[in-house]
Amino acid sequence: MDKTSLGKEPIHYASVMDIAAMYREDSSDPTTVTQHFIDRIAKLDNEYQSYATLMSDRALAQAETLGSELAQGKDRGPLHGIPIAVKDLCSTNGIKTMGGTEVLAENFPSFDSTVVERLTNAGAILLGKLNLTEGAMGGYNPKRQVPKNPWDKSRWSGSSSSGSGVATAAGLCVASLGSDTGGSIRFPSAACGVVGIKPTYGRVSRYGVLDLAESLDHVGPMARSVEDAALILQAISGLDDKDKTTITSPYLNLANIQNHDLSGLTIGYAASYSESEINPETVSLVRSVLEVLEEAGAHVVNIDFPNVDPYLPAWTTICSAEAYQAHKDFYPRQEHKYGPWFRGWLETGYRVSTEDYIQASRTRMHCNGLVARAFENIDALVCPTLVNFPWAVDDSISYGPMDDARGTKFQRFTVPFDYNGYPSVTLPCGFSNSGLPASFQVVGKPLKEELICRIANSYQSLTSWQTSKPIE
Repeated sequence: MDKTSLGKEPIHYASVMDIAAMYREDSSDPTTVTQHFIDRIAKLDNEYQSYATLMSDRALAQAETLGSELAQGKDRGPLHGIPIAVKDLCSTNGIKTMGGTEVLAENFPSFDSTVVERLTNAGAILLGKLNLTEGAMGGYNPKRQVPKNPWDKSRWSGSSSSGSGVATAAGLCVASLGSDTGGSIRFPSAACGVVGIKPTYGRVSRYGVLDLAESLDHVGPMARSVEDAALILQAISGLDDKDKTTITSPYLNLANIQNHDLSGLTIGYAASYSESEINPETVSLVRSVLEVLEEAGAHVVNIDFPNVDPYLPAWTTICSAEAYQAHKDFYPRQEHKYGPWFRGWLETGYRVSTEDYIQASRTRMHCNGLVARAFENIDALVCPTLVNFPWAVDDSISYGPMDDARGTKFQRFTVPFDYNGYPSVTLPCGFSNSGLPASFQVVGKPLKEELICRIANSYQSLTSWQTSKPIE
């Protein structure tokens, strides 16, 4: 067998478990697989612009070491020798960590973020750092590249973890890390047709990950299957003395996630929440999801869900104010180095008064209380991820300036679960008539990642959307 293919499946679209099996059967090795990804990135990424920094030499050195370990009987687990990339917010010792900005263009951390350290300890190979919107918000700095959606390069690739979504969908890494403050794991996962997990707030350490808004930021995996994303989440989860917001997290048992029988589970769906002013094609595709989950044994019930739209504008107040705090060492002193989009965002945050921030925080708490009540009698909620399919963009739009053309309603399915820190799995559920990926979310109660991954994995076992590929 070709060492860069798994039967008819090229290695760049193989799963974590399939690559791990190849290593242990001695039908391939980490160096061969890593070189394959580096060659593919060199061939394709000038077109897709997903990588900010490619770490070829370091990745190959890691691969050699990890290959030798396997040969000597040392096995670090399922991520041993798996090529992964991380959003360029995650500090990496000796490697530029720019956060999509110009002001951090020469930022070479002398340490690893906890998530990078934990991935490395688990045996993952770090291919490089992935592009993102400036400061992890909505637009790009003119000095940075705009990742292109591999399904249609003229369409939005999601924000802010756009490079993570593009690289994962295009087979330029096995999986990646993103971050989510208002939808930034889920938006690119949906736009690029991959799986993303926004974990419970505090499950994954943020130490060494550049802040957008500290009280809202989450770090999580993006992959092409639920199982792969769960394996990565397990590796990066847990208490961290360097991040006092972290919490003790239950072990994610892959065998339980692989239990496709959903009998005994009650899954909520709120038509008023999921269907009002939503693209009709999206509504139809998400309703089809409910039928599949019922086929798997779940009891699907229609529930009452609060009208969250009036609560969404408070996110702008909280996020922009916290972003200003994160960047006050550079803004406004070096405002000329910021792109027009993020410069406008920081100016918005600079103008937020104490009273504004307190009132927005109250609004957030009220929304959290209403959402918690909606979850009282269900095990999980199913809803769309996006209100529409990825829209047409070009670089002039992506670079800014900031506008409010989308308003806040496009965050209907994301912000409430950044407000309250509930975990969510986003995954593909079909395509529009024009060939753009559709997506839905399974949202759970705090620390119920294993349960929502089980529901999502059951859906994937009965469908094949995740096997669709934008490019060969």
